Amino acid sequence: MSERVVLMQGNEAVAEGALAAGVRFFAGYPITPSSEIAEVMARRMPQVGGTFIQMEDEISSIMAIIGASLAGKKVLTATSGPGFSLMQEGLGYACMIEAPIVILESMRYGPSTGMPTKVSQMDLMQTRWGTHGDHWIIVLSPSSVEESYQLTIRAVNLAEKYRNPVILLSDETISHLREPIDTSTTPTLVERKLPVDKTGYLPYKTDASLIPTIANLGTGYRTSFTGLVHNESGFQTANGHVAEALIERLRDKLFNNLDDIIQYESDRVEDADIVFMSFGITARAVSEAVESLRSQGRKAGSLRFITLFPFDDDRVRSAAGHARTVVVPELNSGQLVLLIKRVFGDSRQIVPMNKINGDLISPQEILSFVKEENL
Repeated sequence: MSERVVLMQGNEAVAEGALAAGVRFFAGYPITPSSEIAEVMARRMPQVGGTFIQMEDEISSIMAIIGASLAGKKVLTATSGPGFSLMQEGLGYACMIEAPIVILESMRYGPSTGMPTKVSQMDLMQTRWGTHGDHWIIVLSPSSVEESYQLTIRAVNLAEKYRNPVILLSDETISHLREPIDTSTTPTLVERKLPVDKTGYLPYKTDASLIPTIANLGTGYRTSFTGLVHNESGFQTANGHVAEALIERLRDKLFNNLDDIIQYESDRVEDADIVFMSFGITARAVSEAVESLRSQGRKAGSLRFITLFPFDDDRVRSAAGHARTVVVPELNSGQLVLLIKRVFGDSRQIVPMNKINGDLISPQEILSFVKEENL
């Protein structure tokens, strides 16, 4: 084995992935089940010349990383459901001013303080619709410790490339799981585009990429940041045409690049008559269940969402192949299944499988469910 294959906890892998991606500013507030990320960052940031700040709450945490990002740093904060709720206004602000930030959200049982040490997948819709207004977000979901490391690097790269907030949506089990991971490969890093000429500089002027070239604060360029609708100069306007063009551009800079942003993993869907669609920790149980069903002669397949948002209907429709039944196991009352139903309408049998007691869905439970529901 490589000397750099090490046993890591999921939260530790997120912290080390962020450092490998070039993150040099972390601000956060401890909250179960993400607190270990802050603990690792408090120790590691001084070792790499970075800055760690424990803030007084989650509101100040997200605003601190926005400020550090605008000053040119790659940034991260980490939280769980209750803290993520407090961050929503800051998240909307980051979307509007196009601040590249990364938020790790480790889901726990809710609502409110719920059961802090129990797993759930109850925050899926919150990541997409938690803040107000039409806003556009990238959400990635790891299902292993190795992927927690790799997707953190990818999250930082996507944030910098598209000048957009990125959420890494983990869960209590992945956060606290320990697995060996290989950190020997030097990652490819993405650096944000920066202006090179002050003449006629406008911070929100874009080219065909629709991604603005905004100068870092303190570099001599005149910049303006506001959560209000703004024009190319960054100053506010109430012009309806400018407002519409701005919201469309914030959408299109992502949706014009779905091939680059969207990742999913499919397994034997080509001939499947039943396909399971899942994400995060639940996908691991699905993988074992598919193996068992195949061994019994059942044509089963699976689709695991790595990128949850943007959500592309055409890709999901294509990935389902010709399966007549789609089963959606998730640790909530039914969130991912709403997206799947929208894609297929009445053309397929869409079956939710929900568990909301704080425990994981096991492979055997999936097999029993298929049998009991006569799927």
